[in-house]
Amino acid sequence: MFDGFEEEQVDVGDASVFVRFGGDGPPVVLLHGHPRTSATWHRVAPRLVAAGHTVVCPDLRGYGRSRGPRFTADHAGYSKRAVAGDVVAVMRHLGYHRFALVGHDRGGAVALRLTLDHPDTVSRVAFLDCLPLTEHLSRITAEFATQWWHWFFFAQPDIPERVITADPDSWYRGDPEAMGRENHREWREATRNPDVVRAMLEDYRAGLSVDRQHEECDREAGRRVTCPTLALWSLRDDLEDLYGDPLSIWRRWATDVRGHGIDSGHHVAEQAPEALAAALTDFLRPAPTIPTGSAG
Repeated sequence: MFDGFEEEQVDVGDASVFVRFGGDGPPVVLLHGHPRTSATWHRVAPRLVAAGHTVVCPDLRGYGRSRGPRFTADHAGYSKRAVAGDVVAVMRHLGYHRFALVGHDRGGAVALRLTLDHPDTVSRVAFLDCLPLTEHLSRITAEFATQWWHWFFFAQPDIPERVITADPDSWYRGDPEAMGRENHREWREATRNPDVVRAMLEDYRAGLSVDRQHEECDREAGRRVTCPTLALWSLRDDLEDLYGDPLSIWRRWATDVRGHGIDSGHHVAEQAPEALAAALTDFLRPAPTIPTGSAG
């Protein structure tokens, strides 16, 4: 995986972030979701490098080989605001103060927080198979609660850790053929680590508490994403089934939104890498320059 990429463990203060990076050109950061690691991008990142980008793939705080602070009752150490700060620190460490951003699933929540908290750092942002957390929570139905029950199970104290770590292979059910064997091996090692499992649960606990409060404050203050925004969703997942057109929801949060569905299940970077890389490459391509001066 990731031929030609470098790897580094970056100290960002109260966390240590494992990051892969490679390529040459305008930088783009790829943020994975639950319960994956940065290795989930192994079929997409090389395609973006070939398209002329520097590609940066970190493990989110607490996931994979990244490590976060001690766990606290308010879950703030694993909030999307804290994780977004990690990404900004890693990019500055690598020499970049402005970059494009792609977030899938939980990484999408981090991408939204980063774009709202640090708007001058993000040139454009893509959200994959996700909505703002508060949009999910404001639309809770029996269907949502049935299909997304894990959000509320993960928020319970202690019990999820005991259940998951008793048999992580049965809980997560990864497929080495579908994921790619090296990606699967890295993911399996991470999900068998009790500290990683606890950190991933803290991500969800923060989502229902401190992250929700941050998004509610954004809405009350009228803050919106102002850079070009792409929303992509998996046609063989349930986002459209639950909410209808995801673009109509994202337009409540961003001023310049485009997007479409991709024929894939939820883990689009593994299941439809060609279609995803093509959509991202098109979105990340600089707008054509309009010549100045008067016509002859």
